[in-house]
Amino acid sequence: MNFNFLATPRIVCQSGGLGQLGSLAQGLSVRRAFVITDPGIVACGFAAQALAALAAAGIVGEIFDKVQADPPIAVVEAAVEAARAFGADGVIGLGGGSSLDTAKVVAAAVATGQPVADMIGTDRVTGQRLPLIQVPTTAGTGSEVTWVSVLTSDSHEKKAVYAVQLLPDIALLDAKLTLGMPRAITAATALDAMVHAIEAATSRTRKNPISDGLADKALVLLGQNLPIVLDTPTDLAAREAMLLGATLAGMAFINASVGAIHALSYPLGTGFHVPHGHANALVAGPVLRFNLPVAEAEYARLSRLLLPARHFNSDAAAALALIEEMERMLKASGLKTRLSEVGVTEADLPGMANEVVTGISRLLATNPRDMTEMDVAALYREVL
Repeated sequence: MNFNFLATPRIVCQSGGLGQLGSLAQGLSVRRAFVITDPGIVACGFAAQALAALAAAGIVGEIFDKVQADPPIAVVEAAVEAARAFGADGVIGLGGGSSLDTAKVVAAAVATGQPVADMIGTDRVTGQRLPLIQVPTTAGTGSEVTWVSVLTSDSHEKKAVYAVQLLPDIALLDAKLTLGMPRAITAATALDAMVHAIEAATSRTRKNPISDGLADKALVLLGQNLPIVLDTPTDLAAREAMLLGATLAGMAFINASVGAIHALSYPLGTGFHVPHGHANALVAGPVLRFNLPVAEAEYARLSRLLLPARHFNSDAAAALALIEEMERMLKASGLKTRLSEVGVTEADLPGMANEVVTGISRLLATNPRDMTEMDVAALYREVL
């Protein structure tokens, strides 16, 4: 057995925990906190609550609210300049995965002076970052506990920064911040987290006993509580279970890696602006079916965790039930279920497939089954 497992040193899970933000930042010796978020979070009042909590601890806060989905590198660079001008000595990410990913890079770039473009790749961040607290407002990306930041280039390509320095000092999980999530965002982010768990458990390169345990628990928490939340959006206990599930899935996948579902989802985000979780859900069914010949036993094991009330006579039946349940959840969510519904045409498929095998091959390498460019195009076509 040979593996290396890294994790965020402190996770605070508390309903209403945003009120602790000031004391948590104070514990990191932060005096000037740069809060990175988006206009929607500002409109919800969460950014104002964060500033109030910081002020109560004697900390000066500054809001940067220009984050966009699939954060463009230009926006991240603007955030870096704003943080430097403010004199930030600590960074707080508040929002969905895009805000948290932006916060990671800003914390590193301000401290090191390194250009964002020079960080792209694996272990290219030099030096240490500023103190960093991540506060997710969605239950899906797991970005609050990962050391990867996914950005978008001017040519609409996904560019990833992988560096252990991006792990935050603290992840603050406050389920109250997720209560107002619209149904579509709730479903998309939850399905994203479930894909994180499934792909972590079936990674052929880096899965390990710790990531397996986290992925298993995450899948159970998410699968059991998503239907509750879709029916009763104000159920705080179910929201908290989903938020914890997403965090556990994040810890699992960052150590084990994701696979082809994520690889195929990226062109949908960059080219058609499909939210990441929705993009994953759109292609999950075809990819899982493609993997069945080599991943049946593991899918069957996960299926029995997700669907404990059902009895299966064989691993084949159990594995198929996992795939069908993921597809059923997508349909039940009300999200669009076909690529054509989000603007993809037959003519787009060759270019998308080429982008996957040439630009995102690192994720195909961890997929349970080898996948060619023709395979990728065929999988897209299944859900066109």
